[in-house]
Amino acid sequence: MFAQNQHIFYRKSRTNTPALCRRGISELCPQLCRLRSLPRCSATTRCWGTQVSESKVIISSGCKVATPYRLSISESDLLVIIHITQITCGVLQVSVQEELEPGILVGSLGKHFPPPYQLLTEDFLWMDTNTGNLFTAGLRMDREKLCPEVTTADGCIILQNAIVGPSGDLIQFPVIIEDINDNPPHFENSEIHLEVSEDIAVGAEFFLDDQAQDSDVGRNGQLRYHLRGSGGVFTLKFRDASVLLVVRAALDRETLDLYQMQLVAIDCGVNPLSASVALIVRVTDVNDNCPSFGPDSPHSATIPGDALKNTVVTKVVATDPDSGPNAVIVYSLSPKVSERARMLLNLNSHTGYVRLKEDLQNDISEELVLKVLASGPRCPPADTHVTISVLAKATQELTIKIGFIAEQLNQTMVLPENQPPTALAVLELEGDSSIKGSSLAIEGDVPFSLSLQSGKYLLSTSKPLDYEMKSEYCISVVVQGSSPERPVIPPSGREIRVMVEDVNDNAPYFLQTHYQQEVEENNQPGITLLQVSASDADSGHNGRVTYRLHRYASAIFSIDSVTGQLSALASLDREQQATYTLAVFAQDSGSPSLESQATVVIRVLDQNDNAPVFLSPHLIFFIPENVPPLTQVGRIEVRDPDEGENGNTELRVVNSSVPFVVDNSQRTLRTTADLDRETEDRYELYLLASDNGHAVALTTTARVTVFVEDVNDNQPKVILPSSNTSCLTLSPDTLAGTTVTKIYAVDEDSGLNSEITFSVAAPGPLQLNSIFQVDSRSGNITLSQQLLQEDVGMHHLFIVVRDNGKPAPLYTTVWVNLLVNESTEHCYLERAPTWAGTSELVQRPSESPICQVETTGSVQAFYIHVGIGLVVVSVVLLLITVGLFCRRSIRKHKKGCRKENEIPLSLKDKCYSGE
Repeated sequence: MFAQNQHIFYRKSRTNTPALCRRGISELCPQLCRLRSLPRCSATTRCWGTQVSESKVIISSGCKVATPYRLSISESDLLVIIHITQITCGVLQVSVQEELEPGILVGSLGKHFPPPYQLLTEDFLWMDTNTGNLFTAGLRMDREKLCPEVTTADGCIILQNAIVGPSGDLIQFPVIIEDINDNPPHFENSEIHLEVSEDIAVGAEFFLDDQAQDSDVGRNGQLRYHLRGSGGVFTLKFRDASVLLVVRAALDRETLDLYQMQLVAIDCGVNPLSASVALIVRVTDVNDNCPSFGPDSPHSATIPGDALKNTVVTKVVATDPDSGPNAVIVYSLSPKVSERARMLLNLNSHTGYVRLKEDLQNDISEELVLKVLASGPRCPPADTHVTISVLAKATQELTIKIGFIAEQLNQTMVLPENQPPTALAVLELEGDSSIKGSSLAIEGDVPFSLSLQSGKYLLSTSKPLDYEMKSEYCISVVVQGSSPERPVIPPSGREIRVMVEDVNDNAPYFLQTHYQQEVEENNQPGITLLQVSASDADSGHNGRVTYRLHRYASAIFSIDSVTGQLSALASLDREQQATYTLAVFAQDSGSPSLESQATVVIRVLDQNDNAPVFLSPHLIFFIPENVPPLTQVGRIEVRDPDEGENGNTELRVVNSSVPFVVDNSQRTLRTTADLDRETEDRYELYLLASDNGHAVALTTTARVTVFVEDVNDNQPKVILPSSNTSCLTLSPDTLAGTTVTKIYAVDEDSGLNSEITFSVAAPGPLQLNSIFQVDSRSGNITLSQQLLQEDVGMHHLFIVVRDNGKPAPLYTTVWVNLLVNESTEHCYLERAPTWAGTSELVQRPSESPICQVETTGSVQAFYIHVGIGLVVVSVVLLLITVGLFCRRSIRKHKKGCRKENEIPLSLKDKCYSGE
């Protein structure tokens, strides 16, 4: 073997360089093998079709250089160096599906070799010289044509040669052509015929040699079979690679001697293809019936006493429902028949005719009784009795003269059927005038009559004739009555034949007027669905039946006008139409033609070819927060046009972390946990809808967004003031209209539920006279009027902070403590003020009274009244007492008003300040 980095140096003509490049590695390899195996080549060697002479081939491997070999080259104008690094066999391969469009990327050499790249043959593939990418070319690959003998999925290989790399390395790589399901199964013959004996046992099996072939390989070429139109009499069974027809019901040739079915072959590809062939089973006869005499076989006959030899006396008729040799009947006379009858009469063993063996010369009448036996193969004989009356020979012979009225041909009258009673002929009895009392009569029960008119007899039809009932009549006219002296017999064998001519008076008759057939949707176009059959009792053209569909019938269906086979020209789609009702007409070829109608109902069976569909790919629901678990969020509408299990869908939530579940019984989305808008205001989830189709369930998904609507479940929270004991000192010189402080509050709800208003709990008159006013929107507290000396002291404002939630707003309260004082020292209350009103007043702040809280001014007023009562107390003592009381009151507030407002003051979303 060559080591890597081997070089071959040789001289070659410039004119042959393109030819060299076009040669594949398949031709190069044998040349290299010869160079390696032979120590010296012959004087003249032909390499790639070029005469080589007087040149050197040097093969080097690593540091060691082998002995150069001399080759002769005809023209030495160009030195070509081929650097063979490796011959790729099994390392690199490309797989390509057959029948691909041009320009499809199928592989690349760029991952294995450096550029540039050149593909030597570009029949099926072409290569980008810069990237090494391989694309399909204009000539499509057909695996069945390229590899007709290959039966394995990866056995169809085309070797490709390419030059790669800057040093022009020659490589070879295989291209595996993958099979697609582009060939339907096919049968060699259009019909399969099989003969089965009617006494075959139920469960018997027959090999079907004419199986379908499929040019594809793998699953695309694997076939499965089923029968259509067998009526449950036959089924299929599979053994190894053979298909067997199994008899599932007893056969009776006399009931039905021919079964016509369709053997359908379907491949196992992803998109299965199918073909069908007519399977015709003919039931052969066995001898399971014996002969019997029917009512048409005569039981009596009369012959004249002077009848001649071979005169037909009568004919016995027996039938056997079997066919062929099994229906052969042999007639014979019973051993009990008299010798006189055997001497005069002969019975044909095959036809049943009874004839005279000799001429009769009977002067007296006699009766002969024949017991005739009818025998069949392996059957006991059937018997019948025939009484033959032999009349005495007449001394005078009478003759009947016939004058035809109706059309006749060779003494046979022709009369169209359905004609009213019609005169056919005039009959006249001629003979010895001495014979009196004789008359003509018709023998047997036939639709003809004789009427005596002026000594002659008029032969007429007694009712309209029906060709379908009987097409030919043989009227036997006899003479009745005799003279006292001697007997009178009619002329021997006087018969009148009447042929009934057919008219088109019968419409075709369907064996069944209502046909039903089931067929799976997505069928192969051109498939035969069923065969209708109609018969016509008329003959000739009048009985020739053709079939057609109603002119408004769907164009999808077609019927063979001769055979009555109904086919579907296109694939049926149950979702577009599940049932087709077709009117099939059978028309004869008479003039005018008659027709009859049958109804064919085609029911299209469902396949799981439709995935569930949501009414919208993105569903949006709204639900209030704080609803209990299992609350309905909304209804989910999903539809699957398939039917049965193929259309039964189940829903489930794909996201396992969301607090929602699907109630499949009511097709609703429900909650599984409490929802809190302040924690999560919306949820994104996906619903998966899956049907129960066989064999593969189809699915689809929809995006669902659930918005959690706000409920007024959070009361406002006051941020500032931070405590009910907080206090703010205000100078008496503060100007009116000055904003002295501001209330900050937030509400974690949204919308109207989070809109906050501020108000002071005080009755209307007090609010009007209050020196402080609260802005309801911003919470700003402003000085409404200039402060007076009497306003000096502590002012407590009971503020109600309320949201605008529905149906009932929520609120919280806070004390705002303002001290009007000259001193700017820090103000602090020992205890919170006390609320003296009711909750109802807080809920309606406009009507709420001001809280009754002690102030420095009120204490002073109280002691003024005391001073008035105690006139004896000096003014100085009064002032000292008032001053002491004020100090004590301030100290009491500092000690007892330390209780904080029980409102959480965390600021989360926003602060409604009105600014």
